[in-house]
Amino acid sequence: MKEKEHVIKILNETIFALKNNESSKLQQLSNETIHSASIDQHTDSITIAIIIYTLSKIISRRPNLKIKNWNTFIKKLNGFFYLAIKSLEENDSKNFNKYLQQIRKEINNISINLKQYIKEVFRKSSINKASKLYEHGLSRSQTAKLLGITEWELSEYVGQKSIHETPYNLTLNTKKRAKMAMEFFE
Repeated sequence: MKEKEHVIKILNETIFALKNNESSKLQQLSNETIHSASIDQHTDSITIAIIIYTLSKIISRRPNLKIKNWNTFIKKLNGFFYLAIKSLEENDSKNFNKYLQQIRKEINNISINLKQYIKEVFRKSSINKASKLYEHGLSRSQTAKLLGITEWELSEYVGQKSIHETPYNLTLNTKKRAKMAMEFFE
């Protein structure tokens, strides 16, 4: 129940961010969703995170992409987001998934000239979100399987960034661990 409310909140905020062309807000929402997905490993949350991240990338590069009918595209997407929210509120997971797929289809069909570019953005979004799941402690094989990528793609991406700098994977140095152990046994 709590997860459903969280997804509805994320989708409502996504609608608002799309209306206002807020790429950074979409990235934040995607990261928030992937954090939640790392806990419950729910594929719908992962799909939502990838869709939102992909949209953030498209919006950030929109001036260079020269997309015609942008406002119509956003209205269509937001219509599907509203329908997805309504389906969630009615506990209709079949239609919820149908609307998520429709959103993905609309993104893929934004422009015939951009079809290959959008496909690549989706692929890179999946890899990026996989690395976030991996940062949250999921195994490489589990993460790759959840996102439909290869372990090699994930390893290659993770190797390019400094995951150890993220707060989820930090370990305490020896002195701090010893101090904690001493406090525990006192």
